[in-house]
Amino acid sequence: MNVFSTLSDDVLQQLNLTLGNDVNSDVQITWPDDANIFHMTLGKHLDENSRHRTAIVYVDHDGKVESQTFAQVDDVSTRLAASLSRLGYGEGDFIGLHTGQHPDTAVAHMAVCKLGAVAVTLSQLYGPQTLQHALNDCGLKVLLTANDAWQPLRQNASDFFPHLKHVLLRNPLSGEIDLAQSFAADAGDFTPQFGGADDAALLMYTSGSTGKPKGILHAHRILAAYTPSINLFFNLSMDDDDAVYWSPSDWAWVGGLLDMLFPAWMAGRAIATSEERFSAEQAYNFMQTQGVTHTFLAPTAIKRLAQHTSPKEEYPDLKLRVICTGGEALASETLTWAENSLGVVCNEFYGMTEVNHLIGNCSTLYPRKPGSMGKSYPGHVVKLVDADGIEVADNEPGEIVTLNDSPTRYLGYFNNKDKENEMRLGPYLRTHDLAVRDSEGYFWYKGRSDDLIKSSGFRIGPAEIEESLLAHPAVADAGVIGKPDKDRGSIVKAFVKLASNYQAGDTLADELKLHVREQLAGYKAPREIEFVEEFEMTSSGKINRRSLRDAEQLKSDV
Repeated sequence: MNVFSTLSDDVLQQLNLTLGNDVNSDVQITWPDDANIFHMTLGKHLDENSRHRTAIVYVDHDGKVESQTFAQVDDVSTRLAASLSRLGYGEGDFIGLHTGQHPDTAVAHMAVCKLGAVAVTLSQLYGPQTLQHALNDCGLKVLLTANDAWQPLRQNASDFFPHLKHVLLRNPLSGEIDLAQSFAADAGDFTPQFGGADDAALLMYTSGSTGKPKGILHAHRILAAYTPSINLFFNLSMDDDDAVYWSPSDWAWVGGLLDMLFPAWMAGRAIATSEERFSAEQAYNFMQTQGVTHTFLAPTAIKRLAQHTSPKEEYPDLKLRVICTGGEALASETLTWAENSLGVVCNEFYGMTEVNHLIGNCSTLYPRKPGSMGKSYPGHVVKLVDADGIEVADNEPGEIVTLNDSPTRYLGYFNNKDKENEMRLGPYLRTHDLAVRDSEGYFWYKGRSDDLIKSSGFRIGPAEIEESLLAHPAVADAGVIGKPDKDRGSIVKAFVKLASNYQAGDTLADELKLHVREQLAGYKAPREIEFVEEFEMTSSGKINRRSLRDAEQLKSDV
């Protein structure tokens, strides 16, 4: 019997699920043609029963706590939308959001919805080269950011970003556009222009195994398609009366935005946030003082929390009860610690930005197996196939694929049809992740089939790091791989052939690490650098990354 057929009709409707007449028939995810992220989140909670509930709580660097209700967010987002409209932006335009884990970001997303525009989600972790690529790739004309994030870019902005016309800043310098004034401006006769289910809503830049980060377009329907799986990995407890949501994961990416901020508002519950750097102590203190009950944490973050052997004794007022996790495999010992020492439900799920929430857990409906990714989620066809696209048997390794018409599929790569074609394998969308499925339908992660590096929940492309290293005068050639790591899943390791007149050593290695950190992002910087005399090349004249990985594996086996 299909386990989801045991749910009541009311719950099925809440989860956007439909069942056929036969209890063994497929489950389908459905949504209306006018599905819109605003209406699925903030717009659901503007009646007299909900509008005065707390929507967002922000703790600043000094510990000062500010909050806004759903009604206040609605009002301010309309004012911002009207301000952007007066600047000439509207339906289908790209609006860059570079405002971090701050209420401005949440408000701005609602304003973008009201414009019928597309939010370009930009992490403040990006270095200037990564940000330059993203803005220029989509021809971005308007950017919302903060003074401290804009400061390193301000002097060269006209050269770096030739398309950019307007920058709205939190705490601007004299003569710059004040974002706060846009929030306070009179909305006048502004009328929202909401897009429909298949209209573009989000443009998210994420790394692949080759080239620079790719722009991934998602439609408004993505949140409707996520609804069943979101409810499942939050253990069917999203709308608990005391629920408070928080995650340290960046709101520019899927984990922080689509798995945390938007779900909190789908449920009509508060999202708590701060801009503090993550540490176990900071996380425990924040969760305790803000009464956090539901969180998304990458496995690496959970491992950091697990360094406290008796967290319930150290933080007796913790209310945390559900952790959802993804982005890398969750070790069985980490799950055991979360359940036994932290006393929470920890549901792992799996997917990728292009097509997400394919596999996962819900302890309310079926038992978890420590070390397993879970079962395929309702509404998704998930198979394991060989290189020819032929399905493999149980307990045999294969690549995880889903159907080309998967409900959580992206609209496509922005400006990159060739890459889009690479994602297809006959009727399937590829993930390049390898797994084994057991006889009970549980999937077990086995690694990557390509060069993409997954580290601490981040997707990191080796090619852009190699390109950054090659821009340094000391580097004649470079190859980058993911080296297996117990704590982070993988770490970035670079192999560097030096130009003449440069001497290998720790000082130069540190200089190269800093170079990548400053140009791309801190999480992309190599943690290890090994200097080499020569590289093994492929038949096409490229550095053979596979031979580098194999050699690294041999070292670890010795």
